Amino acid sequence: MADNLSTYRAKRDFKKMGEPSGEVKASNRWRFVIQKHDATRLHYDLRLELDGVFKSWAVTKGPSLDPHDKRLAVEVEDHPLDYGDFEGTIPEGQYGGGTVMLWDRGYWEPEGNKTPEEALAKGDFKFTLKGNRLHGSFVLVRMRYDRDGGKRTNWLLIKHRDEAAVEENGAAVLDDNDTSVASGRTMEAIAAGKGKKPKPFMLEGGVVEAGAIWDSNHGLAAEEREAGTKTVVKAQATKKKPAVAQRAKSEMRTGLRSTSGRTVGGQNI
Repeated sequence: MADNLSTYRAKRDFKKMGEPSGEVKASNRWRFVIQKHDATRLHYDLRLELDGVFKSWAVTKGPSLDPHDKRLAVEVEDHPLDYGDFEGTIPEGQYGGGTVMLWDRGYWEPEGNKTPEEALAKGDFKFTLKGNRLHGSFVLVRMRYDRDGGKRTNWLLIKHRDEAAVEENGAAVLDDNDTSVASGRTMEAIAAGKGKKPKPFMLEGGVVEAGAIWDSNHGLAAEEREAGTKTVVKAQATKKKPAVAQRAKSEMRTGLRSTSGRTVGGQNI
C-alpha cells in the first residue's frame, strides 16, 4: 500500500491543485468520513479506514437512523487516506465531477468475533460509528446481484436498533445538518470556493484550501478503476467468443439448408 500511495502523491501537484497535502496522522483508532457528493446524482460517500486505505461505498440516498430503511450502498474503489480531508470540487467531465462536502467524520469500531476483513468477505459487516453526527451500530449487507444487472457490487446500509436509532423519518439527520463538519460551509459556498478553510482531520500539519480541487483522473482510485475496467472488458470479450462462434455455425447451416430451391448465403437460387 505504501508504494501505491507514493505513486499517487508523485502524480499530483498539491500547490497547483489545491488538494489536501501533508502526512497522514498515525492513529490507534480506525477513522471514517462521510462526504456529501453532488455529482450526477446527489449521494453520500461512506469511507472506513482499513489496511491503510479508505474502503468506500456510495450511499445513494444517504444514511438513515431508522432501522426500517435499507439504503443502497454501491461499493467503489479504495481511496487514499489523504482524501479524508478533501472538501471542494472535482472538475466537470472527470470521474465524480461535482461538489464535495465533509458531512461527518470520526472513529469506527468493528462488531462481532470476525475481523473486518473476514466480515467484508462474508458480506455481513457490522460496525459502530462514533462521529459528529452519526452514532451507534450499523451493518453493511452485500446483495447477491446488481439491481440493474450490471457489474457493480451492491450492499445495503442498515441502522441497528439502539439508543441512536429513530422509528421514523430517519433521513431527518441529513436535512437537519446541511453544513460541513470541517468548515461550517454550505454546498453553495464550497462550490464557489468561498468561506472558512476545512479543519484537517487525517493530515498532520495539513493544508486544506477553501477552494480545493481534486483531479480524479489520476491517483490510486483512478488506477483501481482502470484496472477494474480492463478486467471486466477482458471477461466480456472471453464470454463473447463462444457466442460468436455459435452464431457463425448457425448462419452456415442456414445458408446451406434447402427450402423450395437451393439456398446460398440466405438467397434462393
